[in-house]
Amino acid sequence: MTALLHEKPRAARRRNGTCTTPASGGTFGSLGVPAPLAAALAGGGITQPFPIQAAVLPDALAGRDILGRGRTGSGKTLAFSIPLAAGLAGGHTMACRPRGLVLVPTRELASQVQAVLSPLARATGLSVTAVFGGVSQHPQVAALRSRADIVVACPGRLADLIEQGHCHLGDVEISVLDEADHMADVGFLPVVRRLLDTTPPQGQRMLFSATLDNDVDVLARRYLSNPAHHAVDPAEPPPRIEHHLLTVAPADRVGVIRALAGGDNRSLIFTRTKHGAQKLARQLTAAGVPATELHGNLSQNARAKNLASFSSGAVRLLVATDVAARGIHVDGIGLVIHADSPAGHKAYLHRSGRTARAGAAGVVITLQTPAQAREVRTLLKRANVIPLAATVSPGSSLLRSIAGPPAKPIASAPPAVHRTAAAPATGTGAVAMSAGYRGRRKR
Repeated sequence: MTALLHEKPRAARRRNGTCTTPASGGTFGSLGVPAPLAAALAGGGITQPFPIQAAVLPDALAGRDILGRGRTGSGKTLAFSIPLAAGLAGGHTMACRPRGLVLVPTRELASQVQAVLSPLARATGLSVTAVFGGVSQHPQVAALRSRADIVVACPGRLADLIEQGHCHLGDVEISVLDEADHMADVGFLPVVRRLLDTTPPQGQRMLFSATLDNDVDVLARRYLSNPAHHAVDPAEPPPRIEHHLLTVAPADRVGVIRALAGGDNRSLIFTRTKHGAQKLARQLTAAGVPATELHGNLSQNARAKNLASFSSGAVRLLVATDVAARGIHVDGIGLVIHADSPAGHKAYLHRSGRTARAGAAGVVITLQTPAQAREVRTLLKRANVIPLAATVSPGSSLLRSIAGPPAKPIASAPPAVHRTAAAPATGTGAVAMSAGYRGRRKR
């Protein structure tokens, strides 16, 4: 089994020619996935590859560099996790010197990638650890010393551990950069480049992103060698999403959100600020619609607990900042509400992509005041979205039809949250933390 999984024709990385994207369908075995990994996937109920997996796997398993585009939820994680496990099987990892590296922008995505990778790693005799801030570094350092084969990391914490001498990237054989455009949006690219510069240039590299423009294109040209290009899924929103644009008076905003969230849908509500998420969650809970929250002011344990409560259905409403716009996979979200319109059209698409997953239908609501109409109209035009528009108040019949059957009011409070001054793992805070690693200070 070890010999089968370790076979990896590295010379294929350099071949020339146009790369074609296979049609979806078939089996993982027909794409070249080794039998132990296919069995591990089948054990988790995964037997049919998604289009991005069918496209990427033959080239990735052959050792080629990959440049892939596909929106969150398209199956990118398995598209790089399978080649990671297959490519590293049978090798030897030294203490604090991982052979596989996955860079991701958020703590939640790091945990989810680790969860996907772990059964594949077990099937090939490998180990995986996640590295991110907001929690004690001691368990992460212990895992590195115990010869973790694959590290899934947020750049800020990984850079800090490297500075402290707890991790070295000189043995990395396969590197993955996931959600590259989000890395660019939050200012992570300088530290990402520094990290990739310390990995061996002859290693295999895979870059995945929802968009491949601007800074992402520069990153790809710098670090990928003759990559196989695969673009799966259109850049516009999924066709099964119904978009609504609701104009409200400022004083009616919370009442309208309360009416929309009062149905039996599992709903994800976005705000622009951490304080706004905290305040709105409390207002909804006080109005008899218990809500939990997810944002950067929470400790990592609180973030994990609140997300787990939402994922399990113990709480139907999650009020979040854009930390939940990417990399958060929760099935059954029927309604996404932009309580605050996002800063840009890309954020709109990623927020909206939390619903209508795995072929399901979904509804996206954008709230605006009359003073915001011009800004929101421009945003939706850039996102290629033509919404159903209406002016509403908390008692409007349209809100009841969107919300669906009313859920039974619950007076109990949502799961407790804990706010700490823990070191940030993502965004500008982590970039500032890593300024020394980049050789300059953030101004």
